Amino acid sequence: MIADRHAPLRTLSVTTYEQMLEKVRYEGAYPTRDRAEEAVRLVLAGLGRQLTGDERVELATRLPLEAARVLTEQIPATQPLTGWAFVQDLASRTGATLATTRWDTGSVLCTVATLAGPDLLTRILHQLPSGYALLFGRAELSPAA
Repeated sequence: MIADRHAPLRTLSVTTYEQMLEKVRYEGAYPTRDRAEEAVRLVLAGLGRQLTGDERVELATRLPLEAARVLTEQIPATQPLTGWAFVQDLASRTGATLATTRWDTGSVLCTVATLAGPDLLTRILHQLPSGYALLFGRAELSPAA
């Protein structure tokens, strides 16, 4: 049997902001904690502009306090963005490439998905436009035509 080298971090219950940053740093292969924190702040701020209602409130309660503040300090946008438009918006705000921004988004949202848990994540994905499931590390299935 081959042991999964990622298993210890994937099963880690992230309860502090520092633990969350270390998980994002590991998942994103960032060279420093500061780079991981930059990605966390960028992506959570963007998510805060997209997420509303009970899902937003419940997600905030599952995040470390510092991360919850970044999420909830944002005013929700009046026009929701698709997953790809979300990545494009984040890239335009930072001047980073789309590839780098997509990497940052996936690294952060996969950690957020773990903290949210499967039930809340499903509700979040039902609220958001198409294209977010893959950003959270989940397959996005479409009904057959």
